[in-house]
Amino acid sequence: MEKIIDEKVQGQSLVFEQKKENNKKLFIESYGCQMNFSDSEIVASILYENGYNTTQNLEDADLVLVNTCSIRDKAEQTIRKRLEKYNAIKKINPNMKVGVLGCMAERLKNQFLEEEKIVDMVVGPDAYKDLPNLLSEVEEGRDAINVILSKEETYGDIAPVRLNSNGINAFVSITRGCDNMCTFCVVPFTRGRERSREPKSILSEIQDLYNKGFKEVTLLGQNVDSYLWYGGGLKKDFDKATEMQKATAIDFAQLLDMCAAQFPKMRFRFSTSNPQDMHLEVIQTMAKHHNICKYIHLPVQSGSTRILKEMNRQHTREEYLDLVSKIYELIPEISLSQDMITGFPTETEEDHQDTLTLMEQCKFDFGFMFAYSERPGTLAARKLVDDIPNEVKNRRLTEIINLQQKLGLERTQRFVGQTVEVLIEKDSKRSDQHWSGRNSQNTVVVFPKENYKAGDFVMVKITDCTAATLIGEAVGYSEIMN
Repeated sequence: MEKIIDEKVQGQSLVFEQKKENNKKLFIESYGCQMNFSDSEIVASILYENGYNTTQNLEDADLVLVNTCSIRDKAEQTIRKRLEKYNAIKKINPNMKVGVLGCMAERLKNQFLEEEKIVDMVVGPDAYKDLPNLLSEVEEGRDAINVILSKEETYGDIAPVRLNSNGINAFVSITRGCDNMCTFCVVPFTRGRERSREPKSILSEIQDLYNKGFKEVTLLGQNVDSYLWYGGGLKKDFDKATEMQKATAIDFAQLLDMCAAQFPKMRFRFSTSNPQDMHLEVIQTMAKHHNICKYIHLPVQSGSTRILKEMNRQHTREEYLDLVSKIYELIPEISLSQDMITGFPTETEEDHQDTLTLMEQCKFDFGFMFAYSERPGTLAARKLVDDIPNEVKNRRLTEIINLQQKLGLERTQRFVGQTVEVLIEKDSKRSDQHWSGRNSQNTVVVFPKENYKAGDFVMVKITDCTAATLIGEAVGYSEIMN
């Protein structure tokens, strides 16, 4: 749950520029969080150099890959239906090979390959460089599998091909894995221990994006605030580092400062944050730089300290509220969003009310809210009984969603009458005569096109709003364009 899942892009097939000498076709589809979509770009880059062009026509594909998510049962069921579709086409095109990538691959490897025999290849999140070897195994008629979790792999040496890119926004991965061991979450088991990418390779990738005209970068990781580079190695082994390594180590606040200072004409976001690791220095760095967006996704999961302890979250209700208070103090214009799980085992009505009152105090702009779904292999599944009836979960979830919609409208209305900086991203969904972009606080802004173009930073006077969208008129270019 520590990852934002955008339901609008689930199952998106990816395509990029064709290479004439490539004679095989790859169909790659992604589900889950933005980390999975970022990983698909890495996979496509590796296979692009090994003879594969992408296609959006499933029937034409020599190789079909689905990058999977295990965060919720719904995600797994969706992917299983897609695998049934692939195998129906495989009966017509028996030479087509099917592979499963990512989190589900690691968790259900034996089931997919040996018991159900529904795929030819299973590849875990740390094994993508092994794809050419695994494909050779498949071509020779053998099932292929590599789900070994790495202590070092960050894919920092792979230049991702930007798939279905608008040429404006890009994601740059800075960490992989997670050490937090929240009882509801499968990520530590499917993506391994936490390690950070070398700053030089991160800045080099951003430089390449800048040279290609990209205007906004989101620094990505299961837990970006925990970023720590000290020459390589796992985050948990930092206490064994040499004195020199510790003295020259770079944390997330420093990395963020380097990015903003080196690329003043680009805008920076980051996701996802963890309350226990968001230190004051990160907030101060955000306040210091105009081009670091004033938006933080800060998962809380519950407003009850008792439930947070059951979840093995490393913060209490009081600590979370104190952190939010400091954020608002240093960056009054900030927008915050949350992840929330309702109906966790043993949750009482009092715990639920704690969640609602925390939401009111924090005044979240957005939210990603779910009823608890037991995930096999997690600590919660092994040690706790899923004892909250579905009708209770659904009722509590409805109350949380209704409150968030109310808060979201109030937070959006605060911009009416203000002039905000907007990065133009695309045509408005409702009218090709209007642009759509986002302000620093991540709220969508729609305004007439006039003579502006996609990729421009524009100042927009807000005249009206809906619950989630600001409506206004452009009044000129932003200073960032100078």
